[in-house]
Amino acid sequence: MRKFKKVLASTLAGVLAVGALAGCGESGNNNNNSTASTASTATTDSKVDTSGVKSIYFLNFKPEIADKYEAIAAKYKEEKGIEVRVQTAASGEYEKYLTSEMGKSDPPTIFQINGPVGYQNWKDYCANLKDSELYNLVSDKSMAVTDGDGVYGIPYVVEGYGIIYNNAIMTKYFATEGAKAASMDEVNNFAKLKEVVEDMTAKKAELGIDGVFGSTSLKTGDDWRWQTHLMDLPLYYEFSADGNSVSNCFNAATLDFKYADNYKNIFDLYTNNSTTDKNLLGGKTVSDSMAEFAAGKCAMIQNGSWAWDDIKKGGVVKEEDVKYLPIYTGVEGEEKQGLCIGTENYFAINSEVDAATQQASIDFLVWLFSSDYGKNAVINDLGFVTPFTSFGENEKPSNPLAVELLAWSDKAAKGDCKSVEWAFLGIPSEKWKSDFGASLLEYVQGQKDWTKVVDDAKTSWASERNA
Repeated sequence: MRKFKKVLASTLAGVLAVGALAGCGESGNNNNNSTASTASTATTDSKVDTSGVKSIYFLNFKPEIADKYEAIAAKYKEEKGIEVRVQTAASGEYEKYLTSEMGKSDPPTIFQINGPVGYQNWKDYCANLKDSELYNLVSDKSMAVTDGDGVYGIPYVVEGYGIIYNNAIMTKYFATEGAKAASMDEVNNFAKLKEVVEDMTAKKAELGIDGVFGSTSLKTGDDWRWQTHLMDLPLYYEFSADGNSVSNCFNAATLDFKYADNYKNIFDLYTNNSTTDKNLLGGKTVSDSMAEFAAGKCAMIQNGSWAWDDIKKGGVVKEEDVKYLPIYTGVEGEEKQGLCIGTENYFAINSEVDAATQQASIDFLVWLFSSDYGKNAVINDLGFVTPFTSFGENEKPSNPLAVELLAWSDKAAKGDCKSVEWAFLGIPSEKWKSDFGASLLEYVQGQKDWTKVVDDAKTSWASERNA
Protein backbone atom coordinates (compact mmCIF):
# COMPACT_ATOMS: atom_id res chain seq x y z
CA MET A 1 0.00 0.00 0.00
CA ARG A 2 3.02 2.29 0.38
CA LYS A 3 3.27 2.74 -3.40
CA PHE A 4 -0.46 3.27 -3.78
CA LYS A 5 -0.44 6.04 -1.20
CA LYS A 6 2.42 7.69 -3.05
CA VAL A 7 0.45 7.69 -6.33
CA LEU A 8 -2.74 8.81 -4.61
CA ALA A 9 -0.91 11.77 -3.12
CA SER A 10 0.30 12.73 -6.59
CA THR A 11 -3.23 12.51 -7.93
CA LEU A 12 -4.57 14.81 -5.24
CA ALA A 13 -1.81 17.24 -6.12
CA GLY A 14 -3.18 17.25 -9.65
CA VAL A 15 -0.02 16.20 -11.41
CA LEU A 16 -0.99 12.85 -12.86
CA ALA A 17 -1.27 12.36 -16.61
CA VAL A 18 -3.97 10.42 -18.48
CA GLY A 19 -4.22 6.75 -17.41
CA ALA A 20 -5.81 3.61 -18.76
CA LEU A 21 -8.95 1.47 -18.40
CA ALA A 22 -9.32 -1.20 -15.76
CA GLY A 23 -10.29 -4.87 -15.84
CA CYS A 24 -10.29 -7.09 -12.79
CA GLY A 25 -9.58 -10.73 -12.13
CA GLU A 26 -8.54 -13.08 -9.37
CA SER A 27 -5.01 -14.38 -9.53
CA GLY A 28 -4.46 -16.08 -6.24
CA ASN A 29 -2.55 -13.96 -3.75
CA ASN A 30 -1.68 -10.47 -4.91
CA ASN A 31 1.55 -9.48 -3.22
CA ASN A 32 1.19 -5.75 -2.64
CA ASN A 33 4.30 -5.74 -0.49
CA SER A 34 6.63 -7.11 -3.16
CA THR A 35 9.21 -4.82 -4.73
CA ALA A 36 8.88 -3.75 -8.34
CA SER A 37 12.27 -5.14 -9.26
CA THR A 38 11.52 -8.62 -7.89
CA ALA A 39 8.13 -8.80 -9.59
CA SER A 40 9.51 -7.37 -12.82
CA THR A 41 12.11 -10.10 -13.07
CA ALA A 42 9.42 -12.71 -12.71
CA THR A 43 7.36 -11.34 -15.62
CA THR A 44 10.16 -11.92 -18.09
CA ASP A 45 10.79 -15.52 -17.06
CA SER A 46 9.28 -17.80 -19.70
CA LYS A 47 9.41 -20.66 -17.19
CA VAL A 48 6.86 -19.04 -14.89
CA ASP A 49 3.99 -21.48 -14.32
CA THR A 50 0.66 -19.81 -15.12
CA SER A 51 -1.49 -22.91 -14.79
CA GLY A 52 -2.99 -21.67 -11.54
CA VAL A 53 -4.12 -18.33 -12.93
CA LYS A 54 -7.87 -18.23 -13.46
CA SER A 55 -8.36 -14.58 -14.41
CA ILE A 56 -6.61 -11.32 -15.23
CA TYR A 57 -7.90 -7.75 -15.10
CA PHE A 58 -7.65 -5.33 -18.04
CA LEU A 59 -8.44 -1.67 -17.45
CA ASN A 60 -9.40 -0.35 -20.88
CA PHE A 61 -8.65 3.24 -21.90
CA LYS A 62 -10.94 3.41 -24.93
CA PRO A 63 -14.70 3.54 -24.13
CA GLU A 64 -15.59 3.56 -27.84
CA ILE A 65 -14.37 -0.03 -28.26
CA ALA A 66 -15.22 -1.50 -24.86
CA ASP A 67 -17.70 -3.95 -26.38
CA LYS A 68 -15.04 -5.15 -28.83
CA TYR A 69 -12.64 -5.93 -25.99
CA GLU A 70 -15.37 -7.81 -24.14
CA ALA A 71 -15.94 -10.03 -27.19
CA ILE A 72 -12.18 -10.64 -27.44
CA ALA A 73 -12.09 -11.53 -23.74
CA ALA A 74 -14.90 -14.04 -24.22
CA LYS A 75 -12.99 -15.71 -27.06
CA TYR A 76 -9.81 -15.86 -24.98
CA LYS A 77 -11.61 -17.59 -22.13
CA GLU A 78 -13.09 -20.07 -24.61
CA GLU A 79 -9.64 -20.84 -26.03
CA LYS A 80 -7.39 -20.57 -22.99
CA GLY A 81 -9.71 -20.98 -20.02
CA ILE A 82 -8.59 -17.72 -18.44
CA GLU A 83 -11.09 -14.96 -17.75
CA VAL A 84 -10.10 -11.50 -18.90
CA ARG A 85 -12.17 -9.10 -16.88
CA VAL A 86 -12.51 -5.89 -18.89
CA GLN A 87 -13.41 -2.69 -17.08
CA THR A 88 -13.75 0.61 -18.90
CA ALA A 89 -13.54 4.06 -17.41
CA ALA A 90 -15.76 6.88 -18.62
CA SER A 91 -14.29 9.36 -21.09
CA GLY A 92 -11.78 11.60 -19.32
CA GLU A 93 -11.99 9.60 -16.09
CA TYR A 94 -9.32 6.97 -16.67
CA GLU A 95 -6.69 8.30 -14.29
CA LYS A 96 -9.17 8.74 -11.48
CA TYR A 97 -10.55 5.24 -12.03
CA LEU A 98 -7.10 3.69 -12.26
CA THR A 99 -6.04 5.32 -9.01
CA SER A 100 -9.13 3.96 -7.28
CA GLU A 101 -8.66 0.44 -8.65
CA MET A 102 -4.97 0.29 -7.79
CA GLY A 103 -5.89 0.70 -4.13
CA LYS A 104 -8.00 -2.46 -4.09
CA SER A 105 -6.99 -6.01 -3.26
CA ASP A 106 -7.60 -7.11 -6.87
CA PRO A 107 -6.03 -4.29 -8.94
CA PRO A 108 -5.69 -4.15 -12.73
CA THR A 109 -3.03 -6.50 -14.05
CA ILE A 110 -2.96 -4.74 -17.44
CA PHE A 111 -3.28 -0.97 -17.51
CA GLN A 112 -2.27 1.94 -19.69
CA ILE A 113 0.21 4.78 -19.36
CA ASN A 114 0.35 7.70 -21.78
CA GLY A 115 4.07 7.80 -22.40
CA PRO A 116 7.04 9.05 -20.37
CA VAL A 117 4.99 11.50 -18.29
CA GLY A 118 2.47 8.81 -17.38
CA TYR A 119 5.28 6.41 -16.61
CA GLN A 120 6.77 8.80 -14.07
CA ASN A 121 3.48 8.76 -12.20
CA TRP A 122 3.05 4.97 -12.28
CA LYS A 123 6.60 3.65 -12.48
CA ASP A 124 6.32 1.88 -9.13
CA TYR A 125 3.64 -0.31 -10.73
CA CYS A 126 5.23 -0.94 -14.14
CA ALA A 127 6.94 -4.30 -14.61
CA ASN A 128 10.12 -4.47 -16.67
CA LEU A 129 9.16 -6.06 -20.00
CA LYS A 130 12.57 -5.92 -21.64
CA ASP A 131 12.91 -9.69 -22.05
CA SER A 132 9.23 -10.41 -22.69
CA GLU A 133 7.81 -11.89 -25.86
CA LEU A 134 5.50 -8.88 -26.12
CA TYR A 135 8.40 -6.43 -26.35
CA ASN A 136 10.14 -8.68 -28.86
CA LEU A 137 7.13 -8.24 -31.16
CA VAL A 138 7.52 -4.43 -31.30
CA SER A 139 8.81 -3.44 -34.74
CA ASP A 140 10.33 -0.11 -33.70
CA LYS A 141 11.63 -0.57 -30.19
CA SER A 142 12.49 3.12 -29.89
CA MET A 143 8.74 3.71 -29.50
CA ALA A 144 8.63 1.89 -26.16
CA VAL A 145 8.74 3.69 -22.81
CA THR A 146 12.12 2.96 -21.26
CA ASP A 147 14.00 3.86 -18.11
CA GLY A 148 17.67 2.98 -18.02
CA ASP A 149 17.96 -0.55 -19.37
CA GLY A 150 14.35 -1.36 -18.57
CA VAL A 151 11.23 -1.35 -20.79
CA TYR A 152 8.03 -0.39 -18.99
CA GLY A 153 5.48 0.66 -21.62
CA ILE A 154 4.63 -1.22 -24.84
CA PRO A 155 3.08 0.87 -27.68
CA TYR A 156 0.12 -0.97 -29.17
CA VAL A 157 -1.41 1.34 -31.73
CA VAL A 158 -0.19 4.12 -34.00
CA GLU A 159 -2.86 6.78 -34.38
CA GLY A 160 -3.34 10.01 -36.21
CA TYR A 161 -5.73 12.89 -36.13
CA GLY A 162 -6.62 15.95 -38.14
CA ILE A 163 -9.73 17.45 -39.68
CA ILE A 164 -12.02 14.70 -40.92
CA TYR A 165 -14.22 15.84 -43.79
CA ASN A 166 -17.18 14.46 -45.72
CA ASN A 167 -16.08 14.54 -49.35
CA ALA A 168 -19.66 14.32 -50.62
CA ILE A 169 -20.51 17.64 -48.95
CA MET A 170 -17.26 19.20 -50.13
CA THR A 171 -17.92 18.09 -53.71
CA LYS A 172 -21.36 19.67 -53.49
CA TYR A 173 -19.78 22.89 -52.24
CA PHE A 174 -17.18 23.02 -55.02
CA ALA A 175 -20.05 22.94 -57.54
CA THR A 176 -21.71 26.04 -56.04
CA GLU A 177 -21.47 29.40 -57.74
CA GLY A 178 -18.45 31.38 -56.58
CA ALA A 179 -16.87 28.52 -54.62
CA LYS A 180 -13.51 29.56 -53.21
CA ALA A 181 -11.79 26.40 -54.42
CA ALA A 182 -12.35 23.75 -57.06
CA SER A 183 -11.18 20.78 -54.99
CA MET A 184 -9.61 19.83 -51.67
CA ASP A 185 -6.23 19.81 -53.39
CA GLU A 186 -6.29 23.60 -53.18
CA VAL A 187 -6.97 23.60 -49.44
CA ASN A 188 -3.43 23.26 -48.14
CA ASN A 189 -3.05 26.17 -45.71
CA PHE A 190 -5.09 28.07 -43.15
CA ALA A 191 -5.84 31.06 -45.36
CA LYS A 192 -7.52 28.91 -48.01
CA LEU A 193 -9.28 26.75 -45.40
CA LYS A 194 -10.72 29.86 -43.74
CA GLU A 195 -11.88 31.24 -47.07
CA VAL A 196 -13.62 28.00 -47.99
CA VAL A 197 -15.16 27.45 -44.55
CA GLU A 198 -16.60 30.95 -44.28
CA ASP A 199 -18.09 30.67 -47.77
CA MET A 200 -19.62 27.33 -46.83
CA THR A 201 -21.16 28.89 -43.73
CA ALA A 202 -22.80 31.50 -45.93
CA LYS A 203 -24.15 28.68 -48.12
CA LYS A 204 -25.02 26.16 -45.39
CA ALA A 205 -28.73 26.15 -46.28
CA GLU A 206 -27.85 25.38 -49.89
CA LEU A 207 -25.49 22.64 -48.75
CA GLY A 208 -28.05 21.16 -46.34
CA ILE A 209 -25.85 21.43 -43.25
CA ASP A 210 -26.27 23.09 -39.85
CA GLY A 211 -22.66 24.26 -39.78
CA VAL A 212 -19.32 23.51 -41.35
CA PHE A 213 -17.80 22.07 -38.17
CA GLY A 214 -19.38 19.81 -35.58
CA SER A 215 -19.88 21.25 -32.11
CA THR A 216 -16.68 22.29 -30.35
CA SER A 217 -17.28 20.12 -27.29
CA LEU A 218 -16.22 22.09 -24.25
CA LYS A 219 -18.02 20.19 -21.53
CA THR A 220 -15.56 19.24 -18.77
CA GLY A 221 -14.06 15.87 -19.67
CA ASP A 222 -15.01 16.25 -23.32
CA ASP A 223 -12.64 19.10 -24.14
CA TRP A 224 -9.58 16.88 -24.78
CA ARG A 225 -9.67 17.59 -28.51
CA TRP A 226 -8.77 21.22 -27.77
CA GLN A 227 -6.78 21.27 -24.51
CA THR A 228 -4.68 18.29 -25.60
CA HIS A 229 -4.86 17.38 -29.29
CA LEU A 230 -5.21 20.85 -30.79
CA MET A 231 -2.60 22.13 -28.36
CA ASP A 232 -0.14 19.75 -30.01
CA LEU A 233 0.29 22.12 -32.95
CA PRO A 234 1.71 25.11 -31.03
CA LEU A 235 3.77 22.77 -28.84
CA TYR A 236 5.20 20.96 -31.86
CA TYR A 237 6.17 24.16 -33.63
CA GLU A 238 7.62 25.78 -30.51
CA PHE A 239 9.73 22.84 -29.38
CA SER A 240 10.86 21.62 -32.82
CA ALA A 241 12.07 25.08 -33.88
CA ASP A 242 15.64 25.35 -35.17
CA GLY A 243 15.92 21.62 -35.60
CA ASN A 244 15.28 20.81 -31.96
CA SER A 245 13.53 17.64 -30.81
CA VAL A 246 9.96 17.87 -29.58
CA SER A 247 11.11 15.70 -26.68
CA ASN A 248 12.36 18.96 -25.15
CA CYS A 249 8.71 19.57 -24.30
CA PHE A 250 8.86 16.80 -21.69
CA ASN A 251 11.24 18.72 -19.47
CA ALA A 252 10.48 22.31 -20.42
CA ALA A 253 10.21 24.41 -17.27
CA THR A 254 8.31 27.12 -19.15
CA LEU A 255 6.01 27.50 -22.13
CA ASP A 256 6.47 30.58 -24.30
CA PHE A 257 3.28 29.77 -26.26
CA LYS A 258 4.86 31.42 -29.30
CA TYR A 259 2.15 30.02 -31.56
CA ALA A 260 -0.83 31.09 -29.44
CA ASP A 261 -2.21 33.25 -32.26
CA ASN A 262 -2.04 30.28 -34.60
CA TYR A 263 -3.99 28.21 -32.10
CA LYS A 264 -6.54 31.00 -31.89
CA ASN A 265 -6.84 31.05 -35.70
CA ILE A 266 -8.15 27.52 -35.99
CA PHE A 267 -10.05 27.48 -32.69
CA ASP A 268 -11.98 30.60 -33.72
CA LEU A 269 -12.66 29.06 -37.11
CA TYR A 270 -14.15 26.01 -35.39
CA THR A 271 -16.38 27.96 -33.00
CA ASN A 272 -17.45 30.67 -35.47
CA ASN A 273 -18.57 28.13 -38.07
CA SER A 274 -20.07 25.46 -35.86
CA THR A 275 -23.42 23.72 -35.78
CA THR A 276 -23.91 25.12 -32.27
CA ASP A 277 -24.05 28.62 -30.82
CA LYS A 278 -20.95 29.51 -28.78
CA ASN A 279 -22.95 30.00 -25.58
CA LEU A 280 -24.10 26.37 -25.70
CA LEU A 281 -20.71 24.74 -26.27
CA GLY A 282 -20.10 24.20 -22.54
CA GLY A 283 -22.73 21.46 -22.57
CA LYS A 284 -21.58 19.71 -25.73
CA THR A 285 -19.78 16.36 -25.71
CA VAL A 286 -17.56 14.58 -28.21
CA SER A 287 -20.43 12.14 -28.79
CA ASP A 288 -22.72 15.05 -29.69
CA SER A 289 -20.32 16.38 -32.29
CA MET A 290 -19.57 12.96 -33.76
CA ALA A 291 -23.30 12.30 -34.07
CA GLU A 292 -23.66 15.55 -36.01
CA PHE A 293 -20.96 14.51 -38.45
CA ALA A 294 -22.35 10.98 -38.73
CA ALA A 295 -25.78 12.39 -39.58
CA GLY A 296 -24.38 14.66 -42.30
CA LYS A 297 -25.25 17.84 -40.37
CA CYS A 298 -21.73 19.20 -40.74
CA ALA A 299 -18.92 18.82 -43.25
CA MET A 300 -15.86 18.71 -41.00
CA ILE A 301 -14.79 17.65 -37.53
CA GLN A 302 -11.48 17.39 -35.73
CA ASN A 303 -10.87 13.86 -34.50
CA GLY A 304 -8.71 10.80 -34.95
CA SER A 305 -8.44 7.43 -36.63
CA TRP A 306 -10.38 5.87 -33.76
CA ALA A 307 -13.59 7.72 -34.72
CA TRP A 308 -14.82 5.51 -37.58
CA ASP A 309 -17.23 3.46 -35.47
CA ASP A 310 -19.00 6.65 -34.37
CA ILE A 311 -19.31 7.81 -37.97
CA LYS A 312 -20.44 4.43 -39.22
CA LYS A 313 -23.29 4.30 -36.71
CA GLY A 314 -25.02 7.20 -38.44
CA GLY A 315 -25.46 5.22 -41.64
CA VAL A 316 -25.33 8.43 -43.70
CA VAL A 317 -21.68 9.15 -44.49
CA LYS A 318 -20.30 6.72 -47.04
CA GLU A 319 -17.02 5.02 -46.32
CA GLU A 320 -15.43 6.33 -49.50
CA ASP A 321 -16.32 9.92 -48.55
CA VAL A 322 -14.41 9.91 -45.23
CA LYS A 323 -11.18 11.86 -45.75
CA TYR A 324 -8.51 13.70 -43.76
CA LEU A 325 -7.11 17.22 -43.88
CA PRO A 326 -4.18 18.41 -41.72
CA ILE A 327 -4.98 20.97 -39.03
CA TYR A 328 -3.78 24.20 -40.59
CA THR A 329 -3.16 27.15 -38.28
CA GLY A 330 -1.33 29.70 -40.43
CA VAL A 331 2.26 28.63 -39.71
CA GLU A 332 4.73 29.46 -42.46
CA GLY A 333 5.36 26.49 -44.74
CA GLU A 334 2.35 24.51 -43.54
CA GLU A 335 1.55 23.50 -47.11
CA LYS A 336 3.91 20.59 -46.43
CA GLN A 337 2.34 19.72 -43.08
CA GLY A 338 0.78 16.30 -42.59
CA LEU A 339 -1.43 14.74 -39.95
CA CYS A 340 -0.61 14.59 -36.23
CA ILE A 341 0.71 11.04 -35.90
CA GLY A 342 1.98 9.18 -32.86
CA THR A 343 0.76 7.21 -29.88
CA GLU A 344 -0.14 7.81 -26.26
CA ASN A 345 -1.28 4.24 -25.85
CA TYR A 346 1.13 2.02 -23.94
CA PHE A 347 0.34 -1.20 -22.15
CA ALA A 348 1.90 -1.69 -18.74
CA ILE A 349 1.86 -4.81 -16.58
CA ASN A 350 1.25 -4.38 -12.87
CA SER A 351 4.49 -5.29 -11.08
CA GLU A 352 2.62 -5.50 -7.77
CA VAL A 353 0.67 -8.66 -8.64
CA ASP A 354 2.27 -12.10 -8.43
CA ALA A 355 4.65 -13.30 -11.13
CA ALA A 356 2.24 -15.88 -12.57
CA THR A 357 -0.50 -13.28 -13.05
CA GLN A 358 1.97 -10.91 -14.67
CA GLN A 359 3.01 -13.61 -17.13
CA ALA A 360 -0.62 -14.57 -17.82
CA SER A 361 -1.35 -10.91 -18.59
CA ILE A 362 1.57 -10.76 -21.02
CA ASP A 363 0.41 -14.02 -22.63
CA PHE A 364 -3.02 -12.52 -23.30
CA LEU A 365 -1.51 -9.51 -25.07
CA VAL A 366 0.83 -11.71 -27.11
CA TRP A 367 -2.18 -13.81 -28.16
CA LEU A 368 -4.14 -10.68 -29.08
CA PHE A 369 -1.40 -9.36 -31.36
CA SER A 370 -0.12 -12.61 -32.86
CA SER A 371 -2.88 -15.26 -33.07
CA ASP A 372 -5.07 -15.45 -36.17
CA TYR A 373 -8.20 -14.60 -34.20
CA GLY A 374 -6.49 -11.82 -32.27
CA LYS A 375 -4.98 -10.15 -35.32
CA ASN A 376 -8.29 -10.28 -37.16
CA ALA A 377 -10.00 -8.64 -34.18
CA VAL A 378 -7.29 -5.97 -33.94
CA ILE A 379 -7.62 -5.13 -37.62
CA ASN A 380 -11.37 -5.40 -38.19
CA ASP A 381 -12.92 -4.80 -34.76
CA LEU A 382 -10.49 -2.55 -32.92
CA GLY A 383 -9.34 -0.95 -36.18
CA PHE A 384 -5.75 -0.51 -34.97
CA VAL A 385 -2.68 0.29 -37.02
CA THR A 386 -0.20 -1.65 -34.90
CA PRO A 387 3.58 -1.48 -34.43
CA PHE A 388 4.07 -5.27 -34.19
CA THR A 389 6.11 -7.53 -36.49
CA SER A 390 3.41 -10.21 -36.28
CA PHE A 391 1.27 -8.29 -38.77
CA GLY A 392 2.01 -8.83 -42.46
CA GLU A 393 1.95 -6.27 -45.23
CA ASN A 394 -1.63 -7.16 -46.13
CA GLU A 395 -2.89 -7.26 -42.55
CA LYS A 396 -4.10 -3.68 -42.22
CA PRO A 397 -7.44 -2.19 -41.08
CA SER A 398 -10.12 -1.43 -43.66
CA ASN A 399 -11.32 1.43 -41.43
CA PRO A 400 -11.26 4.40 -43.87
CA LEU A 401 -9.64 6.69 -41.31
CA ALA A 402 -6.86 4.14 -40.75
CA VAL A 403 -6.49 3.86 -44.53
CA GLU A 404 -6.18 7.64 -44.71
CA LEU A 405 -3.68 7.59 -41.86
CA LEU A 406 -1.51 5.07 -43.71
CA ALA A 407 -1.75 7.13 -46.91
CA TRP A 408 -0.58 10.27 -45.10
CA SER A 409 2.18 8.25 -43.43
CA ASP A 410 3.32 7.06 -46.86
CA LYS A 411 3.39 10.68 -48.05
CA ALA A 412 5.58 11.58 -45.10
CA ALA A 413 7.88 8.63 -45.81
CA LYS A 414 8.31 9.87 -49.38
CA GLY A 415 9.07 13.39 -48.22
CA ASP A 416 5.88 14.86 -49.68
CA CYS A 417 4.83 16.14 -46.26
CA LYS A 418 5.98 16.06 -42.66
CA SER A 419 3.90 14.46 -39.94
CA VAL A 420 3.35 16.47 -36.76
CA GLU A 421 4.82 14.63 -33.79
CA TRP A 422 2.84 14.27 -30.57
CA ALA A 423 4.46 16.93 -28.41
CA PHE A 424 1.34 17.07 -26.22
CA LEU A 425 2.63 14.02 -24.36
CA GLY A 426 4.96 16.48 -22.65
CA ILE A 427 2.16 18.57 -21.12
CA PRO A 428 3.15 18.68 -17.43
CA SER A 429 -0.11 17.50 -15.85
CA GLU A 430 -3.75 16.68 -16.24
CA LYS A 431 -4.50 19.77 -14.17
CA TRP A 432 -2.84 21.96 -16.80
CA LYS A 433 -5.13 20.48 -19.44
CA SER A 434 -8.24 20.96 -17.29
CA ASP A 435 -7.32 24.55 -16.51
CA PHE A 436 -6.65 25.33 -20.15
CA GLY A 437 -9.93 23.74 -21.21
CA ALA A 438 -11.79 25.85 -18.66
CA SER A 439 -10.05 28.96 -19.99
CA LEU A 440 -11.09 28.11 -23.53
CA LEU A 441 -14.72 27.88 -22.45
CA GLU A 442 -14.51 31.24 -20.68
CA TYR A 443 -12.98 32.75 -23.80
CA VAL A 444 -15.70 31.36 -26.06
CA GLN A 445 -18.39 32.69 -23.75
CA GLY A 446 -16.79 36.14 -23.70
CA GLN A 447 -15.74 35.94 -20.05
CA LYS A 448 -11.98 35.96 -20.65
CA ASP A 449 -9.74 37.84 -23.04
CA TRP A 450 -7.45 35.75 -25.27
CA THR A 451 -4.38 37.43 -23.82
CA LYS A 452 -5.48 36.24 -20.38
CA VAL A 453 -6.00 32.71 -21.70
CA VAL A 454 -2.42 32.71 -22.98
CA ASP A 455 -0.95 34.21 -19.80
CA ASP A 456 -2.79 31.73 -17.59
CA ALA A 457 -1.60 28.81 -19.74
CA LYS A 458 2.01 29.94 -19.38
CA THR A 459 1.74 30.51 -15.64
CA SER A 460 0.03 27.15 -15.09
CA TRP A 461 2.68 25.35 -17.15
CA ALA A 462 5.49 26.70 -14.96
CA SER A 463 3.73 25.91 -11.69
CA GLU A 464 2.66 22.43 -12.76
CA ARG A 465 6.11 21.55 -14.06
CA ASN A 466 7.63 22.77 -10.84
CA ALA A 467 5.15 20.68 -8.85
